[in-house]
Amino acid sequence: MFSQIGQVMLYVQDQDNAVKFWTEKAGFSIISETDTGQGMRWIEVAPSPQSETSFVIHNKELIAAMQPELHLGTPSIMLYTDNLEQLYSEFKAKNITTGEIAILPHGKVFNFADDENNYFAVMEIAKQ
Repeated sequence: MFSQIGQVMLYVQDQDNAVKFWTEKAGFSIISETDTGQGMRWIEVAPSPQSETSFVIHNKELIAAMQPELHLGTPSIMLYTDNLEQLYSEFKAKNITTGEIAILPHGKVFNFADDENNYFAVMEIAKQ
């Protein structure tokens, strides 16, 4: 049986720029960085060092050459926040591409794009 989702692989064109986006703009922390010294490098980032799930940022071109059968598109990911309006304002101030806030029966949500135009969503779950 599975116990949790541990890591989500993000395949990007520019690892350094992706790390900069997630840490400087989105407020994530670097959890670890591995460099094999042979061209293979990956960086793990998460909303906080205590997060149970993290993103691992890989070089898309290198992974495609090593394993051409892999799907390297960005997965649909929903992140959660406790204060959607504040996060939305912060993202707008940092010139992050954002969609409009939508009010759904189970909460408020908006989407945003990283610097490579990969889209993600963030939701504040309605209080019961």
